[in-house]
Amino acid sequence: MTTQPRHDDAVKQGLAGGTTFAASVLLFTGGLLAIFQGISAIANDDVFVVAPNYTYEFDITAWGWIHLIAGILALAIAFGLLTGALWARSAAIVIAAISIILNFLWLPYYPLWSILVIALDLIVIWAVTTWKTEPSTR
Repeated sequence: MTTQPRHDDAVKQGLAGGTTFAASVLLFTGGLLAIFQGISAIANDDVFVVAPNYTYEFDITAWGWIHLIAGILALAIAFGLLTGALWARSAAIVIAAISIILNFLWLPYYPLWSILVIALDLIVIWAVTTWKTEPSTR
């Protein structure tokens, strides 16, 4: 005997499903911006300023390549997430976690942008982990 899902479960899943769609759009946008940021750092590394004696300091060109590769991966994963691919849900969590780490290390270069991207990545992780594809049986 099956029971109908509770109303608050349906609301939560609807919110998480809608947020997952938004998360794929945010992941796509973040990936696109990371690509542009990477290209900018590779092409002209005089654009970015860093505080002296930064512990995690890399060459700006290296940061550019890191952002470019992460951005390309984020675009591919966002497209998969938008189509509902099961692999994309796990990959979105992984790329969002990597993005959180990268943006934490990128804080001295663009602090406000990094904090915003970290917050958006947390939304992506929440949305993907709370959305269930099968209905609840409670």
